[in-house]
Amino acid sequence: MEDLKAKVEKYLERAKPLFAGLVVNPELKCGCGSKAKKILDMSMRYYSDSQHFYKKGEYLNALTALEYAEGWMDAGKEIGLLK
Repeated sequence: MEDLKAKVEKYLERAKPLFAGLVVNPELKCGCGSKAKKILDMSMRYYSDSQHFYKKGEYLNALTALEYAEGWMDAGKEIGLLK
């Protein structure tokens, strides 16, 4: 269990700057700002959930939520909705 805790702690620390600066791409010209906001919201909610689970000692749930957060973030960045 300590190994999992240490891994999650490391992953959360590495993810912190990624989510701290995550925003809707200000250069959007596609009229899809509401979709971008939804993707940003989902990313941040899962990131927040990961921190919540970590604090409760639910390390597997924390890791799972962090993976979802990164998935939403990566998708948003890949299609140009997030920066």
